[in-house]
Amino acid sequence: MSTLVEPGPDRLDGGFSPLLRQVRAAGLLDRRPAWYAGSIASNLALLGTIVIAMVIVGHSWWQLLFAVPLALWSTRSSFVGHDAGHLQISRSRRSNRWVGLTHGNVLTGMSFGWWNTKHNRHHSHPNDVARDPDVGAGILVWTPEQAATRSGLGRLWVRHQAVWFIPLLFLEGLNLKISSVAGLAALPAKDRYTEAGLLSLHYAAYLALVFGTMSLAQGLVFIALHQALLGLHLGSAFAPNHKGMPMPDAGESWGHLRNQVLTSRTVRGGRIVEWMLGGLNFQVEHHLFSTMPRANLRSAQPLVRAYCDQVGLPYTETGLWESYAHALHYLRTVGEAA
Repeated sequence: MSTLVEPGPDRLDGGFSPLLRQVRAAGLLDRRPAWYAGSIASNLALLGTIVIAMVIVGHSWWQLLFAVPLALWSTRSSFVGHDAGHLQISRSRRSNRWVGLTHGNVLTGMSFGWWNTKHNRHHSHPNDVARDPDVGAGILVWTPEQAATRSGLGRLWVRHQAVWFIPLLFLEGLNLKISSVAGLAALPAKDRYTEAGLLSLHYAAYLALVFGTMSLAQGLVFIALHQALLGLHLGSAFAPNHKGMPMPDAGESWGHLRNQVLTSRTVRGGRIVEWMLGGLNFQVEHHLFSTMPRANLRSAQPLVRAYCDQVGLPYTETGLWESYAHALHYLRTVGEAA
């Protein structure tokens, strides 16, 4: 399982090293174990409250209301797993791994090892068609060249892909779970068995909770609603970050500073936006300093923005709805190439 570390000096666009020194001197790369302990404790308290409430309500269609807070809680757990994958919680790789396994496999039902490997490839080469798995051609396409390869019904689908983007987010929770199980085969044998066991524990507990408190019909509808809302929430947190931003040509090397700043979009907003997006609204800062604890990203933004101005590097920041509009416009433009 690959793990990112902060890169070394980069001389392009004024260099990354001066900014790194500023951020390090401000203490923004220091871990925040107490903050994460409080966040994890509050998440577990919310889970306990939801479970107790579901048991008390019992077999009733009113149980569907709990799919909303459970989806919010599931997304919060995913954010913790994401941060653990970037070594944000502890300097110990082992500690981060077990926090990630707990919040990914056990609590959310998604493979931490599969996700972390895939996600770190994205961080190393954001928006690079050849190396970033997030912009590889699939049900959606991200470049005119990818769109031009489609024919028949595939071409018709791609031409209208912007229309289907939001509805597809409702399936993202299910997609991540299926991909997690399929991705276990690529893990080392020891990790594969550990993760498979933890995923089995999650699904056994999840199904026992659902069908132990609901009828079969109620449970199936609850699962569909919960997973749809989870996918929408997760997708809405990741969608604004890179879609419609510049993409390096094949073989082109921009250097760490330019690569991460030019391909990323920070989203303006207060504490509610930051909470809903798990700190990923500070996407430029997160990509420049992947091990920086989520709680420090807001403080890093003024330093990063000022440094980009100093070296003449465009820093992209938009409102939340504007970021979605940019992403959808980009998908529509690409689809027209079909």
